[in-house]
Amino acid sequence: MTLLYIDINIDPILFNLGSFEVGWHGAMVSLAVISGIGVSMWLARGNGISKQDVYSFAPWAILGGIVGARLLHVIDFAGYYIEHPIEAFKFWHGLSIIGAILGGTAAAAIYTKITRKPLDRLADALTPGLIVASAVGRIGCIINGDVYGKPSTLPWSFVYHDMPGVYAQPLNTPLHPSPLYELLWCLVVLAIIWRLKRKLKPDGALFLLFLILYSLGRFGIEFTRGVDVRSFEIGGWHTPHFLTLATAAICGWLLLKKVKGAKPLASGSEIEDV
Repeated sequence: MTLLYIDINIDPILFNLGSFEVGWHGAMVSLAVISGIGVSMWLARGNGISKQDVYSFAPWAILGGIVGARLLHVIDFAGYYIEHPIEAFKFWHGLSIIGAILGGTAAAAIYTKITRKPLDRLADALTPGLIVASAVGRIGCIINGDVYGKPSTLPWSFVYHDMPGVYAQPLNTPLHPSPLYELLWCLVVLAIIWRLKRKLKPDGALFLLFLILYSLGRFGIEFTRGVDVRSFEIGGWHTPHFLTLATAAICGWLLLKKVKGAKPLASGSEIEDV
């Protein structure tokens, strides 16, 4: 039976530049950002958003995503970081994808407020790219095992081995492939969003639907995740459980409110892409 398990035996360190190490995780995060911006630029015109808008917003999104990703990770492991406050500023040692999405959303709200761009339309235009970036980023997590799963006997379980940069615990033990579950769920969500990107109205509804679908999937996947002893916990639930449920509920309410409040198109009228 163990022959069916999937060995993840890739060195997490991609290459060294003197004393500086470049890891697969960092490389995939960089690729995720590039691919997300690329997809957004490709689709921008059809959403009435110029490529210059995407270029201008990208630094905001990256900064907001990093701050949000690190902040939520620190909150989740607050007990540890209260005792080791300096460690909280080492943003490369733990990032939360949920925090990255929420941080990027906050950055979009600030950017559109300052530039007077339409927030809802910008959010919809960036949604497919955001999903692609999330999926690409999880490839790095698969390699270094930093979102490792609980022990499992499933034939597609991942087995990690002892080498520098591997976070998965326990080693040499079949574990749920939690990052793979999330990558596959991102692809499912992308397929749904792609099918509805010209149909779902009004502006902003597509982005809200993405947040709902991603949050519900992540809530379920979280039950397969391994638990770090430093993580915040109540009754077996951790920060992502509460945050994803809250996000899905709030976005669901906003989506219903938005759809109900949308004005119907006049008979025979059409929306023409810019």
